[in-house]
Amino acid sequence: MAEKIVARGKMFELVHNEQPDGRVFEVARRAPGVRLIIEDTMNRILLTKEYRHELEDWDYRLPGGKVFDSLEEYDEFRMSGSDILVPAKEKAIAEGREEAGLQIDTLKFYKKSTLGATVEWDLFVFAITKWHALEGGQELEVGERIEADGWFTHEQVENMILAGEMHEERIALVLLQWMKTAIGAKQ
Repeated sequence: MAEKIVARGKMFELVHNEQPDGRVFEVARRAPGVRLIIEDTMNRILLTKEYRHELEDWDYRLPGGKVFDSLEEYDEFRMSGSDILVPAKEKAIAEGREEAGLQIDTLKFYKKSTLGATVEWDLFVFAITKWHALEGGQELEVGERIEADGWFTHEQVENMILAGEMHEERIALVLLQWMKTAIGAKQ
């Protein structure tokens, strides 16, 4: 299958994949991201509240961000043949500091969320099992508007998801799956 990049921005590229029969499948590709599921000792989950310009509103989210800051970095990594979980873990730890104001001591890979067949944008989700708060709090990037003071019970998170207060719906689904698995494991 021959791949041809027909358009490229900073974060997305449009790829045509020619099939043996001559048909062309089109794929939008973006570098992957990470999301963090962080629980405290009372089994509450940390959700950040972030102002999203595309929504023109605040959105509840799991802390996280991009594994690579550009397609060029991602392309270089893909060509290396290295394990994507290595830079994803490093980025998860960095995002814990930046968005949540936490030093991540122990994390466990939970799952990879794949967006779909025609949009290639994977999110690597990590469960944070051991952490401590940083004295200085968050270390936000310039321009980020993120509040990280929301610890919610599983019931509250489920109600927020069902009420549409989390707009990143695929991660909302992953979080619901994780909560149901975590509850089942504790019984």
